[in-house]
Amino acid sequence: MDKATMTEAIIARKIEKELTWEQMGSDLGMSPVWLTSACLGMNSAPAEKAAAIAEYLGFDQSMATALEAYPTKIWDQAVPTDPLIYRLYEIVGVYGDTLKEVIQEKFGDGIMSAIDFSMEVDKIEDPKGDRVLLTLNGKFLPYKSW
Repeated sequence: MDKATMTEAIIARKIEKELTWEQMGSDLGMSPVWLTSACLGMNSAPAEKAAAIAEYLGFDQSMATALEAYPTKIWDQAVPTDPLIYRLYEIVGVYGDTLKEVIQEKFGDGIMSAIDFSMEVDKIEDPKGDRVLLTLNGKFLPYKSW
């Protein structure tokens, strides 16, 4: 089973069982953000987590094997039209240089890892309209000179 087929099957089963990523993450003892990324094919799952996800959703070993497979992280390079994803592109477009300047002023010349990385998505209730809180937590990796 390839990653695309895996993702389609997982999403269909999630809908069929009326599950949420938050509930699945809670039931499995996994971060819902990481779990979602693995189920969408953008991360590989360690064997024990892959087996737990497959069993939880009622799939066989072929699903666990697909979850364990290393992904090729390729995405559409065009600016997406989905409003939520587009807004994230817009944030990076507007604030990307600012973030780079502030991070490098605080840490030096380098990057924030997307490998040694975690992300949380939280809801903050507000009478003026609920707010989305994204926390991106990546290890700083300095550039080396030689």
